[in-house]
Amino acid sequence: MDVEKHLRLTQAGAMKIIEAAVRHAIEMGKPQCIAVVDEGGHLLAFTRMDGGKRLSIESAIRKASTAASSRAPTGGIQGELEFRLAHATSGQLVNLKGGLPIIVDGITIGGIGVGSQTGEEDLEVAQAGLRAIAGVRSA
Repeated sequence: MDVEKHLRLTQAGAMKIIEAAVRHAIEMGKPQCIAVVDEGGHLLAFTRMDGGKRLSIESAIRKASTAASSRAPTGGIQGELEFRLAHATSGQLVNLKGGLPIIVDGITIGGIGVGSQTGEEDLEVAQAGLRAIAGVRSA
Protein backbone atom coordinates (compact mmCIF):
# COMPACT_ATOMS: atom_id res chain seq x y z
CA MET A 1 0.00 0.00 0.00
CA ASP A 2 1.41 3.38 -1.00
CA VAL A 3 -0.98 5.54 1.03
CA GLU A 4 -2.61 5.10 4.40
CA LYS A 5 -5.12 7.05 6.46
CA HIS A 6 -3.66 9.37 9.03
CA LEU A 7 -5.04 10.29 12.45
CA ARG A 8 -4.10 13.75 13.67
CA LEU A 9 -4.33 15.39 17.07
CA THR A 10 -5.98 18.78 16.67
CA GLN A 11 -5.27 21.94 18.61
CA ALA A 12 -8.74 21.60 20.16
CA GLY A 13 -7.86 18.07 21.31
CA ALA A 14 -4.56 19.28 22.70
CA MET A 15 -6.39 21.97 24.69
CA LYS A 16 -8.79 19.35 26.13
CA ILE A 17 -5.77 17.39 27.33
CA ILE A 18 -4.20 20.50 28.88
CA GLU A 19 -7.44 21.51 30.60
CA ALA A 20 -7.97 18.04 32.09
CA ALA A 21 -4.37 17.88 33.27
CA VAL A 22 -4.62 21.35 34.86
CA ARG A 23 -7.83 20.37 36.69
CA HIS A 24 -6.13 17.29 38.10
CA ALA A 25 -3.01 19.23 39.11
CA ILE A 26 -5.21 21.76 40.92
CA GLU A 27 -7.01 18.92 42.75
CA MET A 28 -3.60 17.58 43.79
CA GLY A 29 -2.38 21.04 44.82
CA LYS A 30 0.68 20.54 42.59
CA PRO A 31 1.27 23.28 39.98
CA GLN A 32 2.77 21.98 36.75
CA CYS A 33 4.16 22.82 33.35
CA ILE A 34 2.19 20.83 30.76
CA ALA A 35 3.03 20.40 27.07
CA VAL A 36 1.21 18.59 24.26
CA VAL A 37 2.94 17.87 20.94
CA ASP A 38 1.83 16.27 17.68
CA GLU A 39 3.31 13.01 16.32
CA GLY A 40 6.32 14.90 14.96
CA GLY A 41 7.10 16.49 18.32
CA HIS A 42 5.82 19.95 17.32
CA LEU A 43 4.24 21.91 20.16
CA LEU A 44 0.43 22.19 19.94
CA ALA A 45 -0.40 23.47 23.42
CA PHE A 46 1.44 24.48 26.58
CA THR A 47 0.73 26.00 29.96
CA ARG A 48 2.78 26.87 33.00
CA MET A 49 0.45 26.96 35.96
CA ASP A 50 0.98 29.60 38.62
CA GLY A 51 3.79 28.09 40.67
CA GLY A 52 5.05 25.81 37.90
CA LYS A 53 8.84 25.81 37.85
CA ARG A 54 10.50 27.86 35.10
CA LEU A 55 13.12 25.21 34.37
CA SER A 56 10.33 22.65 33.94
CA ILE A 57 9.08 24.48 30.83
CA GLU A 58 11.74 22.88 28.64
CA SER A 59 11.65 19.51 30.38
CA ALA A 60 7.86 19.23 29.91
CA ILE A 61 8.19 19.96 26.19
CA ARG A 62 11.06 17.47 25.84
CA LYS A 63 9.17 14.80 27.77
CA ALA A 64 6.22 15.19 25.39
CA SER A 65 8.46 15.09 22.32
CA THR A 66 10.42 12.09 23.62
CA ALA A 67 7.20 10.16 24.36
CA ALA A 68 5.79 10.92 20.89
CA SER A 69 9.05 9.99 19.15
CA SER A 70 9.71 6.80 21.12
CA ARG A 71 6.01 5.85 21.27
CA ALA A 72 6.57 4.94 24.91
CA PRO A 73 6.41 6.53 28.36
CA THR A 74 9.50 8.45 29.39
CA GLY A 75 11.65 7.46 32.34
CA GLY A 76 12.28 3.82 31.47
CA ILE A 77 15.75 3.88 29.88
CA GLN A 78 18.37 2.20 32.04
CA GLY A 79 22.06 2.81 32.64
CA GLU A 80 24.60 3.83 30.04
CA LEU A 81 22.02 3.86 27.22
CA GLU A 82 20.34 6.90 28.79
CA PHE A 83 23.54 8.96 28.55
CA ARG A 84 24.31 7.78 25.02
CA LEU A 85 20.85 8.60 23.71
CA ALA A 86 20.82 12.02 25.37
CA HIS A 87 24.23 12.75 23.87
CA ALA A 88 23.26 11.46 20.41
CA THR A 89 20.14 13.69 20.38
CA SER A 90 21.95 16.78 21.68
CA GLY A 91 19.87 16.63 24.84
CA GLN A 92 16.54 16.43 23.04
CA LEU A 93 15.75 13.01 24.52
CA VAL A 94 14.93 13.04 28.21
CA ASN A 95 14.56 10.09 30.53
CA LEU A 96 12.43 11.71 33.22
CA LYS A 97 9.01 10.37 34.25
CA GLY A 98 6.03 12.43 33.13
CA GLY A 99 5.95 11.92 29.37
CA LEU A 100 3.34 9.72 27.70
CA PRO A 101 2.57 9.00 24.05
CA ILE A 102 -0.95 9.78 22.84
CA ILE A 103 -2.11 6.61 21.05
CA VAL A 104 -5.45 6.17 19.26
CA ASP A 105 -6.32 3.03 17.29
CA GLY A 106 -2.72 1.85 17.66
CA ILE A 107 -1.34 5.03 16.07
CA THR A 108 0.79 7.51 18.00
CA ILE A 109 -0.70 10.94 17.33
CA GLY A 110 1.32 12.95 19.85
CA GLY A 111 2.69 13.15 23.34
CA ILE A 112 2.08 14.87 26.66
CA GLY A 113 4.83 15.99 29.00
CA VAL A 114 4.37 17.22 32.54
CA GLY A 115 6.99 18.63 34.89
CA SER A 116 7.52 20.53 38.15
CA GLN A 117 6.82 17.91 40.80
CA THR A 118 8.00 14.35 41.48
CA GLY A 119 8.10 11.96 38.54
CA GLU A 120 5.13 10.02 39.93
CA GLU A 121 3.08 13.21 40.37
CA ASP A 122 4.02 14.38 36.86
CA LEU A 123 2.93 11.00 35.48
CA GLU A 124 -0.39 11.11 37.34
CA VAL A 125 -1.20 14.52 35.84
CA ALA A 126 -0.23 13.31 32.35
CA GLN A 127 -2.52 10.30 32.70
CA ALA A 128 -5.39 12.57 33.78
CA GLY A 129 -4.85 14.68 30.68
CA LEU A 130 -5.02 11.66 28.37
CA ARG A 131 -8.35 10.58 29.85
CA ALA A 132 -9.92 13.69 28.25
CA ILE A 133 -9.66 12.22 24.73
CA ALA A 134 -11.98 9.40 23.70
CA GLY A 135 -10.21 6.34 22.37
CA VAL A 136 -6.78 7.09 23.83
CA ARG A 137 -4.99 3.93 24.89
CA SER A 138 -3.29 4.09 28.27
CA ALA A 139 0.49 3.66 28.01
